[in-house]
Amino acid sequence: MPEMADSNGRAGAAGSDLGGAGAPEGLRASAGTGRAGRGHLRIYLGSAAGVGKTYAMLSEGHRRAERGADVVVAFAEAHGRPLTAALLDGLEVIPRATLEYRGAAFEEMDLDAVRARRPQIALVDEFAHTNVPGSRNEKRWQDVEELLDAGIDVISTVNVQHLESLNDVVEKITGVPQRETVPDAIVRAADQVELVDMTPEALRRRMAHGNIYPPEKIDAALTNYFRTGNLAALRELALLWLADKVDEGLQRYRSEHKITRPWEARERVVAALTGGPEGRTLIRRAARIAARSSGGDLLAVHVTKSDGLTGANPAELAKQRRLVESVGGTYHQVVGDNISEALLTFARAENATQLVLGASRRSWLTALFTGPGIGFRTIRDSGDIDVHIVTHAEMGRHRGLPRPRGAITPRRQVAGYVLAAVLLPALTAVLASARSSINLTSDVLLFLLAVIVVALVGGFIPALLAAIAGSLLLNYYFIPPIHKLTIAQANNALALGVFVGVGLLVSWVVDIAARRTRQAARANAESELLTTTAGSVVRGQQGLSALLERVREAFGMDSVTLLECVPPGGGQPADTPVSRLRGTTGGWHVLASDGTPAVTSPVEADVEVPVGGGLSLALRGRQLPAADRRVLGAFASYAAVALEQQRLAAEAEAAKPIAAADKMRTALLAAVSHDLRTPLASAKAAVTSLRSHDVNWDAADRDELVATADESLDRLTHLVDNLLDMSRLQAGALSLFPRPVGVDEIVSRALDSLEPAAREVTVDIPESLPEINVDPAIAERVIVNLTENALRYSPPGEPPLIAASVLGDRLELRVVDRGSGIPEEDRDRMFVPFQRLGDTDNTTGVGLGLALSRGLTEAMGGTLTADDTPGGGLTMIVSLPAVRRADWEYRPGQREREAAGDEAP
Repeated sequence: MPEMADSNGRAGAAGSDLGGAGAPEGLRASAGTGRAGRGHLRIYLGSAAGVGKTYAMLSEGHRRAERGADVVVAFAEAHGRPLTAALLDGLEVIPRATLEYRGAAFEEMDLDAVRARRPQIALVDEFAHTNVPGSRNEKRWQDVEELLDAGIDVISTVNVQHLESLNDVVEKITGVPQRETVPDAIVRAADQVELVDMTPEALRRRMAHGNIYPPEKIDAALTNYFRTGNLAALRELALLWLADKVDEGLQRYRSEHKITRPWEARERVVAALTGGPEGRTLIRRAARIAARSSGGDLLAVHVTKSDGLTGANPAELAKQRRLVESVGGTYHQVVGDNISEALLTFARAENATQLVLGASRRSWLTALFTGPGIGFRTIRDSGDIDVHIVTHAEMGRHRGLPRPRGAITPRRQVAGYVLAAVLLPALTAVLASARSSINLTSDVLLFLLAVIVVALVGGFIPALLAAIAGSLLLNYYFIPPIHKLTIAQANNALALGVFVGVGLLVSWVVDIAARRTRQAARANAESELLTTTAGSVVRGQQGLSALLERVREAFGMDSVTLLECVPPGGGQPADTPVSRLRGTTGGWHVLASDGTPAVTSPVEADVEVPVGGGLSLALRGRQLPAADRRVLGAFASYAAVALEQQRLAAEAEAAKPIAAADKMRTALLAAVSHDLRTPLASAKAAVTSLRSHDVNWDAADRDELVATADESLDRLTHLVDNLLDMSRLQAGALSLFPRPVGVDEIVSRALDSLEPAAREVTVDIPESLPEINVDPAIAERVIVNLTENALRYSPPGEPPLIAASVLGDRLELRVVDRGSGIPEEDRDRMFVPFQRLGDTDNTTGVGLGLALSRGLTEAMGGTLTADDTPGGGLTMIVSLPAVRRADWEYRPGQREREAAGDEAP
């Protein structure tokens, strides 16, 4: 039994009011009054045919009938499945209506009979079905709407591929267009949507056991629509669509019950990375937090300051980015001078619920002088976002006084001014009260210490003002005569002058140290960035686009573009300066760009760096200082090297066909040396014997020699034709004359040319298949080659099978053998010319058959692939474009169901 879910507490179900937002007008009409008199709709949603939707619908009908409800089967399609058909016993089945269309009779649900019978519950299969032209409604879901309006409860079924919003997605996944669709709003408006779930492996086992399709259709279904990847993707679509519907119901419930407090139904965890070694610990911890919540998302973010060069290790960040992606997260980089504010802005924009930070690497002494760190400010402003501070091996490693990582910032200067304004008056008050026990020398030294502290915090300017203010306070309060700005003794004046001088010198040294620290930090960041980038470029690990992305992120620009000047009269010499190229009448060509808006000419750029050879690196966003331009010049050189590598790689790629042609010529010469010589030798020997007068040949011997010569020359002609066609394919000179033709006609002619061996081949080609648009002679040669291979490797008593079916707008022809098969790793190699994969029998050809067949098939717009035959063997699949015919016999939904796997593979 398939797994099922309903909205009464089992996982995967969703309930919805018919009058909800997004419901169609017709369904909303009776909402708002409890839907008095209107039926309820329940839909079983499946990911593919065969998961058990109809089975679940009929089982629910039996349960309702056992509870005393009046249940009828308005329409149910068993698709020849015995277990499903058995559930029809015991339920009243409304006879179907018969409609004629283009001379054929079709059965549809008898809507009038169901309304006249007026049951409590009607079971209606295939909710998205298209009715036969001439029916009252175009779609079956419109018939269901009439039943609901009549007060009849309806239970129906639908596959996820028939939902209108997923139509294009399903086509991309499966390659099959879905023509029978139902608007999403119709399904969302149902009272209950229940998922009938089954794993891809279980569904393929059901298929292989014959529980879904008859045996002759199993192989085609398993190798087409029912591939494991297709089924897994369709299952995920069904789960996600139902999850969205559940979320809609949850939001409606919260709105109806006036619940304003947020319900964190899905966790989104953001890990803040600094580029330090602790980042890997944070990523793993954040991944564990996200994994604890079903459907949790992991996002990692690194904040770059506006100058772009903050000392973060690019190599370490690259490793952490790969780690984030390996655990299923995404990596982001944002620009902001206030790191805590930038982190919270990003987290709120991503609707994050939790933020993971590393514990500060600053020592307690550093924190004492610099104030609250990023973690404290983030926690203070986080609001509803939970903040985790994670301990790690690097925390608290910094010792001693704080060492500024850049120039004196405005915030530190303000702190210096405030400290001077508070510290000097307080020190004056303390020393004035202790004037009797402390002499003038101690007073001067303590004021000097205060000036040094202000210099350490705020830099030169606050310390200069503190020194001047301190000298005035010393003069007024401590140097005789007290409370006067005069100095009575010369040594006091000297002491005061020394105080001011020492204070200024210390302040100047502190400021120089801050500048040197800034320069050292910047130089370190530049060297690490340039070294990492240069290594990546030299090793060929970083393409031009990735290099431009790094430039844009490093300098905080909006866009970075590499331009090349294209003069109208041809190319310029490689050493032509860009300044001279600007004066020409040629234009600029964008070679690569990252960010928006892209620059199309150097005059549009805020910053331009000429590279040489007609190249120019153009940046848009802001003006850069001279120091940044120097680093940018190095990046521009790297970009030129990356461009050269890219062009060399393209030239090498272009040279591969030439190398392949040389290799083919070498193989051809090796093959000709024996494979062409053998039939020539046989034919020559036969003809020479016939012409010889030394032996009197009787009629039988002469006929045998003529037959030998004829067979050898035929084999020689076949080999030469293959060689010529392969050479035409390689040169693109093969002439094709496509026209619509029936595949049965081509197969028949191909088998006739293989008589008498082809008499053993089993053919299964339905008469209803459309024609294919191919060159009949070329298609015949492909089928002959594939059938010859199948006959050669098929064991006795198990002849090859040639079958055909429709998949979307293409026709697939399968040549199936039950031989030993070919390992999957060798399947690409078997399409290479002159390959026999271990077959040493040179009398069978030079190994061109499969290579030629694939080339001819692709020349006609088709594909030739190999797959396993269930039970052992090899299946060659030829996919060719089918002819669309407007007058093709109408079978409502037949082609769509064949493509989607509902009735035929």
